[in-house]
Amino acid sequence: MKRQEFLNRLKEGVLLFDGGIGTQLQARGLGVGEAPEAWNFDHPEWVKEIHRDYVEVGARVVTTNSFGGSQYKLEKVDLGDRVYQVNFQAAALAREAAGGRAWVAGSVGPTGEFLEPLGAVKPDEMKEGFRLQVKALLAGGADLIIVETMSDLEEASLAVQAVRELGDFPVIGSMTYNPVKQGYRTMMGVDIPTAVEKLLKVGADAVGSNCGNGIEDFIPIVKEIREITDQPILAEANAGLPELVDGKTIFRESPEIMALKLHLLLEAGANIVGGCCGTTPEHISKFSQIIEERNAE
Repeated sequence: MKRQEFLNRLKEGVLLFDGGIGTQLQARGLGVGEAPEAWNFDHPEWVKEIHRDYVEVGARVVTTNSFGGSQYKLEKVDLGDRVYQVNFQAAALAREAAGGRAWVAGSVGPTGEFLEPLGAVKPDEMKEGFRLQVKALLAGGADLIIVETMSDLEEASLAVQAVRELGDFPVIGSMTYNPVKQGYRTMMGVDIPTAVEKLLKVGADAVGSNCGNGIEDFIPIVKEIREITDQPILAEANAGLPELVDGKTIFRESPEIMALKLHLLLEAGANIVGGCCGTTPEHISKFSQIIEERNAE
């Protein structure tokens, strides 16, 4: 897909992404410490089932099971020699499950490593790692790339640059912000204006935020982003903050609770929405109903 096609679609109305992938895998038995990306080979039917479930309820973009698909992350789970295969397979499964009814967004998450001088990884090395991951996702059938759940702005920028250098493909740059006394910041202390301006400068077609908060906190985050740019804004909230109950992580924001706040998120300026951790096909179904009515107006 070319960037202009993506941008043209957004002029037609709100674009709905899917919900959580990792928490859906956990619901199917993914164990603590087990690599979600390994399921692309070990349990491909379950991965496709998750994608299909989201498409059936109205998602028009499904996200690949490749969040931890960087060289650095995969090396820690004995998949470092299969980076290309892992990401290609992730995109191919999503493409097959979508069946032409939804676009495929290749997920690129943080590497878990620090760049120099805080860490040992050189910027060129990290960007080359992102290039390999993105190249495989595109070859496997991804229509666009979402660089998501980022805290380090330099790392996020390198990932966006890697996409831009590979061709005219749409790329979304999404950071995770936390509420602090000064407003909203990433874990690395990056504020919203700084992140938005840098990501757009290096070539992001859309910017936004995902994970870290329930939908209530996303409303002021989106408002602040909208004050800075007219570009498309992505917002993918968690189903509330995670809680550990009897050894299990649960998210308490029901589909009904999140749906009640969706109109405020859209009014704040979001035009690409979906869900992150804890959200389910039921959440996305509620979102779909609201978005279809809004887009029809």
